[in-house]
Amino acid sequence: MPERQIQSARPVRRFQSGIRLLAAILFFSVPRADFAHAQEGIAAPTALPSAVAQFTSAVEDREPIDQITFFSTDVRKIIFFSDLRDLAGHQVTHRWIFDGETVAEVVFDVEGPRWRVWSSKNLIEDWIGDWTVEIVTDEGEVLAAETFTYSAPGA
Repeated sequence: MPERQIQSARPVRRFQSGIRLLAAILFFSVPRADFAHAQEGIAAPTALPSAVAQFTSAVEDREPIDQITFFSTDVRKIIFFSDLRDLAGHQVTHRWIFDGETVAEVVFDVEGPRWRVWSSKNLIEDWIGDWTVEIVTDEGEVLAAETFTYSAPGA
């Protein structure tokens, strides 16, 4: 009878060894930053702020209707649309840049986990060239930048 107890104990020991091995694998595969947050009782960051942006001729139902990267001076207004994620409680700025100089800044308060905003610029014929609009956080980080070319008709 004692032999049976010893034989039945072997599978249990193997199972326990397997559990210890699995626990060790999981422990060493967790990124250290997440482990540190767990040890301190602080939640690890779940998502990084992001922004998707494009130039458009109009916005309908809070969505751009087209995407523009090149147009001539017969068009006088351009809209910059941004779809912002995980920036609730922050401010973002659309920084309009022409010829290396900031010509306009439009500031938005972000009030939700997904926030869509847009700004526009009325252009004059003398502003031919490349334009850039940056999305800048209240901490000074540039989340995205897009460029369009404004040119004379037929160019």
